[in-house]
Amino acid sequence: MPCLYYTTTKTKEEAENIITYLLNNRLIAGANIFPIGSKYWWQEDNKGEYICSDNEYAVFMQSTEQNFSNIENAIKERHSYEVPCIIRINIDAGSNDFLEWIKYYSSAIKS
Repeated sequence: MPCLYYTTTKTKEEAENIITYLLNNRLIAGANIFPIGSKYWWQEDNKGEYICSDNEYAVFMQSTEQNFSNIENAIKERHSYEVPCIIRINIDAGSNDFLEWIKYYSSAIKS
């Protein structure tokens, strides 16, 4: 099933590094990067719980559900966050041509 994957990164370079790895390994068909502002709860031993405000980059990636484990592992290996956001959203409907493009380009490397 085609899916959207979502993550956030601290820098655009980090987002591009993750995307390039995933594209080169045919784990995703494509991706979009957007600068965003984020607010969230966090906890540190010396500060306790507190609300953070950061500028981040949101990354939306097109792939398939079969690639989840490999995508998750690749993001975790290349991510600077202790707990990176990694979410898979199944696509129930969409343009058939686009969904076929996702399936084709996020599967094994073509010869």
